[in-house]
Amino acid sequence: MDVTVEVVGEESREYTVEPDATYADLIRAAGYHPQEASILVDGTPVPGDRTVDAERVTLLRLIKGGGPA
Repeated sequence: MDVTVEVVGEESREYTVEPDATYADLIRAAGYHPQEASILVDGTPVPGDRTVDAERVTLLRLIKGGGPA
């Protein structure tokens, strides 16, 4: 399944995931750890252990480094 992931404040990318992939797997595929990001489907957070069932999602980074001092 192809899924478009829009990372808030960044760019959208497309990922191909296996039929039994979870949203935590999708977060990892996007280069993040599931503890530092959440997936939103239609604006609602979904559990990481839920099987991917949406073709377009939003990835919200929960932890982000600071800028220059």
